[in-house]
Amino acid sequence: MTDINQRIETLANLIMQVKHIVIFTGAGISTESGISDYRGPTGMWKKYNPADFTIQKFLSSYETRKQRWQMLIEGGLALNSQPNRAHKAITELDRLGKLDCIITQNIDNLHQKAGVSENKILELHGNMQRVICLNCHQTFTIEEVIERIKKGMEVPDCPNCHGILKPDVVFFGEQLPPKTLEQAIHHSQNCDLFIAIGSTLSVYPAAYMPLYAINSGAKLAIINLSPTELDSYATILIPGKAGEIMTALLHIVRNKTS
Repeated sequence: MTDINQRIETLANLIMQVKHIVIFTGAGISTESGISDYRGPTGMWKKYNPADFTIQKFLSSYETRKQRWQMLIEGGLALNSQPNRAHKAITELDRLGKLDCIITQNIDNLHQKAGVSENKILELHGNMQRVICLNCHQTFTIEEVIERIKKGMEVPDCPNCHGILKPDVVFFGEQLPPKTLEQAIHHSQNCDLFIAIGSTLSVYPAAYMPLYAINSGAKLAIINLSPTELDSYATILIPGKAGEIMTALLHIVRNKTS
């Protein structure tokens, strides 16, 4: 048995022993679904300047809003991506009764598409499937808004009050949704095992979640292709692709529960 297989086996044993498990996911879990991560060699911030993604620029500049909506159309993130093996393995762990909740940095809706109940998913950075009017606060589906863009509206506004429409995601300079953040902290502080998948654990306040867990006595497992900022805190560190590792992990857990 290789070292990686031994670590996966150790994590499977931990999953069987504990009662409260939180899974935390970052952009790295969705790369196998064709979605670019942010900080990798070919990530989003190699193509775009993060400074262009502030809420201040979005609100103050028509041209910035035009670019953001056009980027959304060209990327196809909101409509075309499908869950991969890692998302499906997490869903199966939930069905086996091994999951308290998912805390995710991702905005791609793939945990929902994979079949996890909405009330078990805490989206720290929002969800690209929703669009909100910043004036009257009515929400729309991303499909509705994209259809209007395809018909020639460069920068869609609210059809009711003509306010600014914004993807319901957290831009730089915005606070995380308070209720979601509060729930995430609560679950992190009350879990026995915190499993971080596909995150560099370098974006705060999201990256405080594993620290809340550790400080409350939980064990930390990290699954990621590259080193993270919290590797030294991990009880189990498994380098590799999320899909491969989660599939192998699920296979062992399923055998132990049968």
